[in-house]
Amino acid sequence: MGLDLANYEIKAREATMSFWRSRAKARQKQVEAGTFDQGERASVTAGKNMDGFIALAIDIIRANGLEHVAIHQNRAVLTLPGYFRPTKLWDLLVTNDGRLVAAIELKSHVGPSFGSNFNNRAEEAIGTAHDLWTACREGAFGKQSRPFVAWLMMVEDAPGSRSPVRDTSPHFPLFPEFQETSYLERYDLLGQRLIQERLYTAACVITSSRTAAESGEFGEMSAMTGLKSFAASLAGHCAAEAAR
Repeated sequence: MGLDLANYEIKAREATMSFWRSRAKARQKQVEAGTFDQGERASVTAGKNMDGFIALAIDIIRANGLEHVAIHQNRAVLTLPGYFRPTKLWDLLVTNDGRLVAAIELKSHVGPSFGSNFNNRAEEAIGTAHDLWTACREGAFGKQSRPFVAWLMMVEDAPGSRSPVRDTSPHFPLFPEFQETSYLERYDLLGQRLIQERLYTAACVITSSRTAAESGEFGEMSAMTGLKSFAASLAGHCAAEAAR
């Protein structure tokens, strides 16, 4: 029996439309309340803009034999113990018979600022994974096989994220693959290396412009960080868990 990817492309378009519409509504509320500040932070923090992608992940989980597992979405039950810090709040957790099946983190990055925010996102993703696997090694989740750990990032497709970036490193040269690359390309490279270094089971980078509020159109940077790879990896992990 094959894996069920739960019509991921259709649901991803719906999730993309929801993402941009949710942001627009949040900004409109700022304007009406007189708190609009020309920045992006408030529209990011107001509401859960990535809920559509959480729903997609849940559909994949349930479609691949885990209809009766515990799927945690409420903030009060989304924390896991850490090693370098007491706890970490995730966006989606799945447990089954006392085992941690999956932990998923969803982030977004919308302009106009891409530079310093990219570094913050990268440091956060790397640190989160290192903390979780160290806690796992030290027995925080008991004796079990490795859980599915994923990082999914929505990045605005805009001139600021597509343009090549010049960096300075006065003492030692940058790795060649980072030279004259855009932030979209750097997110893709980050995702690939997060997978290659086994920091995440799947690392997905989705791109979309603000006009996708009407079309739901989204793009991908590479097959490794594409949404199909994310969906297939999650489906395969769930099928293996269901076969226990």
